[in-house]
Amino acid sequence: MKLMKEFYFYTEGLTVGYHGVPLIKNIEVRLRKGEILTLIGPNGAGKTTILKSIIRQLAPIGGVAWLDGEEIGKLSGNAFSKKVSVVLTDRVKPELMTCEDVVATGRYPYTGRFGLLSKEDWELVYEAMELVHVEELRERDFTKISDGQKQRVMLARAICQEPDIIVLDEPTSFLDIRYKLEFLSILQRMSRSRNLSVIMSLHELELAGRISDKLLCVKGDKVDRFGTPEEVFTPGYISGLYGMTAGSYDEGTGNLELEPVRKEPEIFVIAGNGTGTAFFRRLQREGIPFAAGILWENDLDCPAARALASEVVLERAFSPIGAEKIERAEELIDSCRRVLCTLSLEETGEWARKLRELVVYAEKKGKLGERQDHG
Repeated sequence: MKLMKEFYFYTEGLTVGYHGVPLIKNIEVRLRKGEILTLIGPNGAGKTTILKSIIRQLAPIGGVAWLDGEEIGKLSGNAFSKKVSVVLTDRVKPELMTCEDVVATGRYPYTGRFGLLSKEDWELVYEAMELVHVEELRERDFTKISDGQKQRVMLARAICQEPDIIVLDEPTSFLDIRYKLEFLSILQRMSRSRNLSVIMSLHELELAGRISDKLLCVKGDKVDRFGTPEEVFTPGYISGLYGMTAGSYDEGTGNLELEPVRKEPEIFVIAGNGTGTAFFRRLQREGIPFAAGILWENDLDCPAARALASEVVLERAFSPIGAEKIERAEELIDSCRRVLCTLSLEETGEWARKLRELVVYAEKKGKLGERQDHG
């Protein structure tokens, strides 16, 4: 009873799979109205299977899912359609239907036995199409538009259904970066303004971490973690969840980096304040091993430097540069064939003075190259 009052959607011991064979066991989800839940995990982990069980395409093997205090499996088809809307482009195979016709099918749970739309129904259809910017597709054949356009039309269909929960399976897969952000922004805005709950799966971890109130991490035959992004994205967790064997993922920044060049550094990069990251990536693309420093541990360049450099000379955040750090930086300068600086060292203060001294040291050694502008 307590769970019914506190959570709009929740599961108890939910086990899902195919033909009686469990794939993921004992799924425990807790979701309030207006919250966004995102499923993440490797391909084939079972995220789509969980979503299909929630929307009743698959019968659960065990356990129960509750929606607004009622068992999902016991809701009538019409009652379920008024509460839950689904965005899966492969579920609709319309023939001779315009995009407007497809969006209008979202009103069918409310039209009665004859399926006739009222003036108010059509107003909701037009409003939904304008909300996701597909009104210019109104008269287009749904089968002849792009996959990204279909995804937005399907979102409009879900919106005009006026559900309490929208369920989406990889909704941004066919969208370019503009429409990815626009699509997710619409979902976030609706979750806030209309108290709409969202359950979806995403491959884009950085977007999942930014939009989600809760994350459900699927690994093996179980839910490995369930919690807020801050609870889930702890150092090293994502690499383990996905079994990463190359490259790295920084949970704090969402940066995904390729494998570093694992050789003795040839170039020493004096960077900081985010000026070095793009240059680090360029060196990695060109196959040139490098070292970097001297950076505070909380510097914007630090995540990429840690991931891509052969060695990084670090100092504690907001601490003065110690003599041993200067010594190590000079040793690296001595061993590298060239030194590059991405920083403008015109600032005053002890930190900038110490880095200027490093630049002078490199110049005396005849190793200083032209200053590299970041980006």
